Amino acid sequence: MDKFQVYLNDFTNTVNIWDFVINLLVAAILSIIIKIFYIRYANSFSNREKFSSIFLPLALSTLLIITVVKASIALSLGLVGALSIVRFRAAIKEPEELTYLFLVIGVGLTCGANKPILAIVAILLILPLLFLNTRMSKKRVMSKDKLLINIRSKGSEVQKITDSLKQSLSYIELKRLEENVDGMVLTFVTKIDDLSVVNTIRDQLKEIDPDMHITFLDQPEIAL
Repeated sequence: MDKFQVYLNDFTNTVNIWDFVINLLVAAILSIIIKIFYIRYANSFSNREKFSSIFLPLALSTLLIITVVKASIALSLGLVGALSIVRFRAAIKEPEELTYLFLVIGVGLTCGANKPILAIVAILLILPLLFLNTRMSKKRVMSKDKLLINIRSKGSEVQKITDSLKQSLSYIELKRLEENVDGMVLTFVTKIDDLSVVNTIRDQLKEIDPDMHITFLDQPEIAL
């Protein structure tokens, strides 16, 4: 009990508990705002809600690490040793996802450094800039000739699938390729001139793999 009291006194002498609570709340609120912004305005093809679910714990864990490092040199050395045996591998499929991860980590770092006002001001400036950048990077041509084709196959005939699509489509671009024990998942952004070719595309792909799962999604705002 005495050791715990000594530790508690040492912690409260180096870290103001009320400042810590305020920083925690600010980091949590800002990470939730970033999550909502990412789901609403990001261009990522991945599951945005699932990916953004890590924003809150990432921001809070970063804040906690920085707070511990500031509070005690001994604890910071122990933390470095503990983190050195941790391997973190995130399935980052697009650079945009990495950008938002760094933004969330930045919020955690800033709040952990006891500068919540700076974090708030930064987010108020950065998010509008990201919104403008997203809108400016798109071609504002609202047409209905953009098609997203998602293919799930047990085989690995990437070239055959690509060649098959080229026979019926004027434009194709491979946006995602994911392989696992069940096969592979491919996502193509395409430009389709006539909806009547959808059945043709389906039949050609089924010839490659009869069990292939194919999804066609209309995406008029995709910039080609």
